[in-house]
Amino acid sequence: MLKVIHSGNAMPLSLPIDPTSEFQPGMFAQLGLLGNDTVATVSDGSAPLGIIDDVRTTAFTKSQIDEIVIINSNSSEVDGNGKRVSIEDLTGVLEYPHVNEKSFTSTVSVILNPVNAVITVPSGTELNHDSNNDGVNDSFKIICNYIYRVANKPGDDTTLGSGRVTIHYQRGIYATDQFDTTQVYPLNSTLYIGFDGKITSKQPTEDHPGVAICTGPPSASISSLEFMLL
Repeated sequence: MLKVIHSGNAMPLSLPIDPTSEFQPGMFAQLGLLGNDTVATVSDGSAPLGIIDDVRTTAFTKSQIDEIVIINSNSSEVDGNGKRVSIEDLTGVLEYPHVNEKSFTSTVSVILNPVNAVITVPSGTELNHDSNNDGVNDSFKIICNYIYRVANKPGDDTTLGSGRVTIHYQRGIYATDQFDTTQVYPLNSTLYIGFDGKITSKQPTEDHPGVAICTGPPSASISSLEFMLL
């Protein structure tokens, strides 16, 4: 998803696209060579040109930010360190299945089944939530971030007829759901492009330039990242 919130008067670029690339709106492009021809391809973050406003993908994905999962425990004990822990494996279910495993983060160490989105908290994990307010922790409160594949929505290719891709390169304010969910996004922080063409707040290498400033961090209510392109 790409939302153009405010941009200048310049028109976006239209460039020939690398026929082997897959992308979604909101990812970044850069120039590359296909034989002797200059084409646009998905950026590896080293020389980003602008924001892609087309799609070519076999499956659509979305970001889920700060999803809260509560898992109650019926059996617990105090371990040798004085911590109250579960004495059995406990499971919970995320809101969306088909999770991109590499994109998944959680505030409690869990085992993820990415296909059906079941998370398992191993026995011996310290309980961190008091669900009935009696002063004793009796459950887990887990905050999760991840990217998931949108079910029952096949891919698309808006470049099929023209073989060209639209790229926004001018300074402006944009929003996208194509970003690295394993990172946090403080307001006014510098943003970079990762090796996968998606925005990240972590500089992949010292040679990767900053391309934007975070103007609207993602949240549980707004799962897109707003930024100002420099």
